[in-house]
Amino acid sequence: MIHAVIVEDEVKGLNNLKNMLAKYCEEVEVVGEASTVEEGLELLADPEVQPDVAFLDISLPDGLVFQLLNQIRPVDFEVIFVTAHEEYAIKACEYSSIGYVLKPIDPDVLKDAVSRIQLRKSHSMDKQLDIFNSYYNNPNAFTKMSISALDGVYFVNIRDIVRFEAEDNYTHIYLNNGDRITASKTIKAYEDLLAPFNFYRVHKRHVINLNYMRKFVKGDGGYLIMDDNMKIEVSRRRRPAFMEQMKRLQEGL
Repeated sequence: MIHAVIVEDEVKGLNNLKNMLAKYCEEVEVVGEASTVEEGLELLADPEVQPDVAFLDISLPDGLVFQLLNQIRPVDFEVIFVTAHEEYAIKACEYSSIGYVLKPIDPDVLKDAVSRIQLRKSHSMDKQLDIFNSYYNNPNAFTKMSISALDGVYFVNIRDIVRFEAEDNYTHIYLNNGDRITASKTIKAYEDLLAPFNFYRVHKRHVINLNYMRKFVKGDGGYLIMDDNMKIEVSRRRRPAFMEQMKRLQEGL
């Protein structure tokens, strides 16, 4: 069983989440509830309450749930935020690989979030929360992201990512030191997430960091040569938009 606690101030929302977990996620057992930051601190201080995951509403009557998390460091359980649509919080979850579920809750999204819970002794949640807080509090100065990979959670500087390559529902991520990380997330998710950081989709299988592009070879089979010497095809359909992007980059230099 996966032991869970819920911190949610709305009774209706609390009961709805409990009912949905009972119906769609039978492997989850709710072992504690709280409705404020103060109650959450008391709950998690109880040695008999040792959750594998905490479902947390962000805005509580006596403050934000981050106050709770920062006071109980190190956090040795998974976190899934349950929140209304809030742009910065959702982006922060994506960059830090922390689970989230939007209200009103979609059963399939809830099941997917639960399926990603990693029951492990060595937790990386503290580092993930650091990345979350970094983006949430100052998105303009954000530099680092978390990648949930098949063999664990990696923490990388965004500027060190050379390119992404899709393979079915997985994505291979290549770093400038030669390392490769395989993540269980689609390349489309990374395309959207990293567009503000000079990443560009040049092919259905490839998203590149434009800072590592060495040369574009023109012709019918137009392709890029990256700094790691890889040849990356630029698809015919995407080429006009890509050339326009190149023009903007040159004008900006």
